[in-house]
Amino acid sequence: MTKAQRYFMEIKDKRVAFIGTGVSHLELIKLFLSKGIRCVVCDKKTEDEFDELIYEELSAKGCEFSLGEHYLDIIFNCDIVFRTPGMYYNDETITKARKAGVAITSEMETFFDLCPCKIYGVTGSDGKTTTTTLISEMLKAEGKRVHIGGNIGKALLPIVETMSDSDVAVVELSSFQLISMRQSPNVAAITNITPNHLNVHGTMEEYIGAKANLIAHQNGYSRTVLNEDNEETIKLADLVRGKLVTFSLKHPVQTGTYLNDDGMLCYTEKGRTTEIVHKDDIRIPGIHNVANYLTAIAAVWGEVSIQSIVQVAKNFGGVEHRIEFVREIDGV
Repeated sequence: MTKAQRYFMEIKDKRVAFIGTGVSHLELIKLFLSKGIRCVVCDKKTEDEFDELIYEELSAKGCEFSLGEHYLDIIFNCDIVFRTPGMYYNDETITKARKAGVAITSEMETFFDLCPCKIYGVTGSDGKTTTTTLISEMLKAEGKRVHIGGNIGKALLPIVETMSDSDVAVVELSSFQLISMRQSPNVAAITNITPNHLNVHGTMEEYIGAKANLIAHQNGYSRTVLNEDNEETIKLADLVRGKLVTFSLKHPVQTGTYLNDDGMLCYTEKGRTTEIVHKDDIRIPGIHNVANYLTAIAAVWGEVSIQSIVQVAKNFGGVEHRIEFVREIDGV
């Protein structure tokens, strides 16, 4: 019996609340309902405002609803609550429920508990979506079966039962997801840390603490990628329990990736440096994307061949809705 199968068997008599029906929850709710688990959707939208098709579909499957102003009151009568990343972990009602013995979790936390395969995790104030995608593309080019999710793409918990131990999961994690995480990925990369979301986190210290959760629970066999050019990120080096790999656009590093004076992206370790690809051969434009490649290469080094890395660099056209080539007019 897999961990996922055991989990669903153990909670089959529980009442589970889901806050919101966004990308990370809708398929998850359907999965739980298919397992015969009692589910409650909690949403501050009123019944008139709630999506009629979703309401009818979930109702037909036996789902309960708690909608409108007091939508969270019902969680005190539930055993487990899945909060959406948009629901602040230290919300007053969530905190009261947790203290009352209700299990507060999230799609990504539970996925980490149940995932049977290696996990690559990426966070940062900028560049995390592109870096996450690059890692997944490099692993795919190497022939791996890759599942990409988290703050990008789709929820992974609904498909965890279809995963095998030879697969790879690549997840982008925001500070809102990380703040309550008590597990870290096998390979963790932090692109950078700059002031962000302080209207929610309140202090820079809480924001940095959330980001640090990506690496705080790793073990001695883990790999951690940090940005040497970003002061707040490299300060986290003391938290690293496994192998520390760094990257820099400005200077050579002891172990990791850097951009040399000739414009080559290099990997160096134990005094041996390998030139990988020239920055001008990277299809997506901008020095920030060179940094994203340095991060991704540092994360997959040893698992992905240079040939696969170069293939992605020359052919990957970028993440949708990011900087994309449209057309050339008069040489521009």
